Amino acid sequence: MQKIAALGLKTDFDSRTAAERQPRPDELPEGVKEVWPDILADADDAGPAQLEQLMKDPKAANKVLGGGKAAAEFAASYRQFVTLPSAKKAFSKLFMAVGDEKQLPALFHCTTGKDRTGWAAAALLSLLGVPKETIYEDYLRSNDYILPMYQKVIDGFAAAGGEKEIPTALLGVRKEYLDAAFDEMEKNYGTIEIYFSDALGIDATAQKNLRDLYLVQE
Repeated sequence: MQKIAALGLKTDFDSRTAAERQPRPDELPEGVKEVWPDILADADDAGPAQLEQLMKDPKAANKVLGGGKAAAEFAASYRQFVTLPSAKKAFSKLFMAVGDEKQLPALFHCTTGKDRTGWAAAALLSLLGVPKETIYEDYLRSNDYILPMYQKVIDGFAAAGGEKEIPTALLGVRKEYLDAAFDEMEKNYGTIEIYFSDALGIDATAQKNLRDLYLVQE
């Protein structure tokens, strides 16, 4: 808590579902404003939001998610980050807020900080003109931190008869996941600028404000 307080945060964007937030609400220093942009509110099955439930019954998980289905489900979820009405509304709220200096410094997160958060970071960096290879490198670094943290969970799942591929696919990140989100964005909108304007309602002026705020002249 002392480390968080030292950041001087003004705003915390918690993009988890209500079911995720209720048992584990954010603990924040006094004075930090909490905002809840629920990205998956309109999803029929919020895959990234259901990790714990999916891990509780390894043999049942094998039937539902085995044979590569876990990775395919997650890739489909990344497409929903672009297409769901709730996702458009949530990302619009997030990006408009992080373009407002009065709400900064801010942080945004989900449950494991890699999927909903991953697309938020990738989309913002893309709008700012960061090379795609750099965005992917940053995104894939989540594996360096998350998978070792869950190694005991992964091993226990496998020991109980579950396919080791399932928790690895659910708890880690993969290039094809982010590929799916970018592909959906490009298929529907063509460019990141049009995605921001047409899907999120963030016009060229607001986009310029974001660039002016986060980029510096060399």
